[in-house]
Amino acid sequence: MSENQNLLAEQRRTLILDEVRRRGGVRVNELTRRLGVSDMTVRRDLDALARQGVLEKVHGGAVPVVEASTHEPGFEAKSGLELSAKEDIARAAAELVPPGAAIALSGGTTTFALAHRLTDVPDLTVVTNSVRVADVFHAAQRSSGSRQGAATVVLTGGVRTPSDSLVGPVADQAIAALHFDLLFLGVHGISVEAGLSTPNLAEAETNRRLVQSARRVVVVADHTKWGTVGLSSFASLDQVDTLVTDSGLSAEARAEVSEHLRRLVVAGEPEQSEQSEDDRAEAADA
Repeated sequence: MSENQNLLAEQRRTLILDEVRRRGGVRVNELTRRLGVSDMTVRRDLDALARQGVLEKVHGGAVPVVEASTHEPGFEAKSGLELSAKEDIARAAAELVPPGAAIALSGGTTTFALAHRLTDVPDLTVVTNSVRVADVFHAAQRSSGSRQGAATVVLTGGVRTPSDSLVGPVADQAIAALHFDLLFLGVHGISVEAGLSTPNLAEAETNRRLVQSARRVVVVADHTKWGTVGLSSFASLDQVDTLVTDSGLSAEARAEVSEHLRRLVVAGEPEQSEQSEDDRAEAADA
């Protein structure tokens, strides 16, 4: 971390959280020196991160929270984390969507950010098991009236989870009868060993159905999801076509991802020209 008096609160807290996770703990006096801010500012940042449940304050500093594999934060708790990264990922992922495509968006705060980027893409058919995602498209339609080319939105039924996703047999049955050109999938955790995972068993089954119904699977996940493992795995990395992530993903993780996935998109960074041309051609054919 470099000293910078002008860092926004969100940027400082992201740096602090990354440092806590990387080192297993930090002290307040270390953070004041590295960030170039006051002791009081650092303590306020630690208080805010502790309220979000992502670290634990201890005497003189903070340590990571060791979460149970069954712990599932609510939508509001997750929505305050990695905001800049999620916006960058949403912007990059939206470029993969051609007009007229049939797409699916799973639940999650990153797919919620992506939904806002897709409201102006014409003639989409959007299937989602996320109440929040469906609300984004419905709100856009209400504000624009009967705009030509507005998305057709299909919201599955099901039982609502803490992250405002609809899961269970009703959702599974609805999804199994459909076929998507692209699935944009938010995840609780991603790793080489466990693949894609979630702490919610019912959500895992619904996500399996989404993966099975998609021609191409695009995971949208910020770098903090790498190495996290939830209770239930629902797909291997080999079932994923593309990972869209942010620049915080380490070089080691990028190398591991590249061994298993056809395409890695790091928001804000250029891709290899061969991959980009191939995928542009495939998107045009979709």
